[in-house]
Amino acid sequence: MKCKINKNAAKVLKEMLGSEEAEGKMLRVFITHMHGDHAHYDLKFDTPTEHDEIVKTDKGIDILLDKREEFLDGVWIKYFYVPEEQFEITNPSKEGHGHHHH
Repeated sequence: MKCKINKNAAKVLKEMLGSEEAEGKMLRVFITHMHGDHAHYDLKFDTPTEHDEIVKTDKGIDILLDKREEFLDGVWIKYFYVPEEQFEITNPSKEGHGHHHH
């Protein structure tokens, strides 16, 4: 499975992984809900299960993805500082038309 992270997101995720809350855990991208042709995603700290693939990104951060969820394959984690500080997680490989901001 594939996962990409932009530079801003990598910086924020590294800080998150350095927190006490993250101790012994990894970052998981998960689906909050599905809309037929696209999904909404979020991030949380979690531990790997037998259904997960630990995806190594080019930013040196490993992300957990559930292998049973095809919509997770190819997700992009981006972080923007403007207009407000927020993550945007999309999956360009699965979305036929445009993408939705959360």
